[in-house]
Amino acid sequence: MKLSRWVFMGLLALVAALPAAAATDDAAAIRQVLADQQAAWNRGDVETFMHGYKDAPDTTFVGSSVRKGYQAILASYRKHYANNAQMGRLTFSDVDVRMLPCAQGAVRYAVVTGRFHLDRSEHGEAAQDDGVYSLLWEKTAQGWKIILDHSS
Repeated sequence: MKLSRWVFMGLLALVAALPAAAATDDAAAIRQVLADQQAAWNRGDVETFMHGYKDAPDTTFVGSSVRKGYQAILASYRKHYANNAQMGRLTFSDVDVRMLPCAQGAVRYAVVTGRFHLDRSEHGEAAQDDGVYSLLWEKTAQGWKIILDHSS
């Protein structure tokens, strides 16, 4: 009887830990996408950098203006950062990942806030080297993707 009680309590503890472990895995996955984006940017590879965004017409970037759609955001990055010197070296810092569970407890969205810094020798149409961002992420079949980027 005592053994079955210990087994039952152990199972309860395991089940209670599952959502926390899943949230930790999701946060780690999002941090990995950000690391991949940073590495792609620092190679001058805007196309790979954009893989962190959901390829959808309603994906939105809010900066000095509002851009809607994956292709419009990509075109804007290409225009404002026309070469490697204008892209420079990107660093993310103060990254905070907050999972947003739905009523049933599953996590489909997350909010990420942080800071960015560009160390570069040339400015094109984008003069800002430092700022903050807030990102809304969606868990998709292709992994975690940015659906709303507000950078200023």
